[in-house]
This record gives sequence, C-alpha cells and structure tokens, in this order.
Amino acid sequence: MKSLITIIREQISSFYLILRLSAFEIKSANNNNYLGRLWELLNPLIQLSIYWLVFGIGVRGGQSITMENGAHVPFFIWMVTGMIVWFFVNPAISKSTRSIYSRLQLISKMSFPMSAIPSFVIMAHFYTHLMLVAVVMVFLQFTDFKLSVYYLQLPYFMLGTLIFLLALGLITSTLSTMIRDVQQIVQSVLRMMLYLTPLIWHTDKFEVKGMDLTFLLKLNPLYYLVEGYRASLLGTTWYFVKYGQYTLYFWALLFMMLALGSALHLKFRNRFVDYL
Repeated sequence: MKSLITIIREQISSFYLILRLSAFEIKSANNNNYLGRLWELLNPLIQLSIYWLVFGIGVRGGQSITMENGAHVPFFIWMVTGMIVWFFVNPAISKSTRSIYSRLQLISKMSFPMSAIPSFVIMAHFYTHLMLVAVVMVFLQFTDFKLSVYYLQLPYFMLGTLIFLLALGLITSTLSTMIRDVQQIVQSVLRMMLYLTPLIWHTDKFEVKGMDLTFLLKLNPLYYLVEGYRASLLGTTWYFVKYGQYTLYFWALLFMMLALGSALHLKFRNRFVDYL
C-alpha cells in the first residue's frame, strides 16, 4: 500500500512534466513524415476498412448488430465505436512496455521519477485518442446515433482506460527491463486480445457445447472498457450502473494491478541502470 501511495504522489508531482514530455513524444514521432499527425487518422481508417470488408461484408454478409436495448446498429458503426479503444490501448501497451529500457541512457542522466516514463508515453497516445473520439463523434452525428445524455459517462471510461494502462505499464515496463522476452510476450498477447475482445465480432453469447462461457471473456478488463465506450457513443445504457457487479470487479482488478505494478517498480527501479 505504501508503494501505491508513493507512485500516486509521483504521478501528481510530475504531472506537468508528463504533459510536456508527452507533447515532445508526439512531435518527435511525426517529425520525419510529410503528412505528420495525419497518419494517426489514416492508419486507423485503413485498418477499419480492412476489418469491415473481412468481418462485416465477408463473414457477416452485411448484417447489423442487435444491441441489448433492441437497437440495430450497422456493423461498421458498431466496430468503429469499439476499435477507437483498441487504437489507443494497443500502441500504448506496446510502447509503455519498452518505455524504460529503451530510455535507460537518458534515465541515467536525468533526475525525475522513473514512474513518469510509462505515464508520458501513455499520455502521448491519449492525445491521439481524443482526436479519434472527436472524429467518431462528428461522424455519428450523420447517422441515427446522435449526441445523447449517455455521452456523460465517456470521461469515466477514459479515466478507467488511463488507470488500466498505467497499472499495466508499471508491471510490464519493470519486467521487460529485467527480462527482454517480456516485450515479445506482450506483443503476442495483444494479437490474441484483438480477437478475445468484442472489437470485430459480437459476443452477446459465447457458447461451447451448450455452455455459456461469456463470463470468461468478461474477465478481460478491455471487455468492460470497449462495451462502456459503445454504450456511451451509441446511447444504449448507463453501462457502469446497469452492470454494477462488473464495475466493482473492474475497479478491484485495477487496484490490484496498480498495487502490484507500484511494488514491482519501486523494488527494482534503483537497479534499472544495471540492465543497460
């Protein structure tokens, strides 16, 4: 618990530094591209087009998705409202995992909390995420799913996503600094998560030999976040209220992850330079 409090204090005291470093991270990432930050919109659009052709047209034959409130949502709209979460968490997890060991030389010359390193990498991707969410919101205004009161729960799910990424980033960045193979494991797990999370296929009921195994999919915290974003943008329900037990599970899991990540990070960070 003491480790968790220490990490939270470091995040608060370094918040301005995290914002500055994240802005520099974005600038340096697009420095050599002619189209600059436009690629942050083009890449998701290209991926969405491919997924829509394969899964929306090829697999589903253009059928719409029936939501829990009975609304019929075109597959492309349903997919977009979930994939904006994936376009945030996928690069954020991957890059925060290697954020410390890829900057060890810089760390040895500067004095700021190492726990701020995964944070500013995540925050850099959060700026792009906000831009994508804004684009999707504008797009939805030209469909049947216009602005609604359910948008008010969107900041809650954004906060939950940020805390999830920080907790996971503390764990994976610490482990990957000591054991480089962790980066490869994380990449493999992320490839699996694309298909184990309701991003490109609807998982209202997952049955195997007559057994409903949907609860196994819901153990994945990304399930909660993706469905929460969808409920907000499509205006279906107050997701965190309707699924109160799932909400409690999600935050209990995040608390344990954050406590574990804080303990690991503080225990080993004084020896990070030894792994250079």
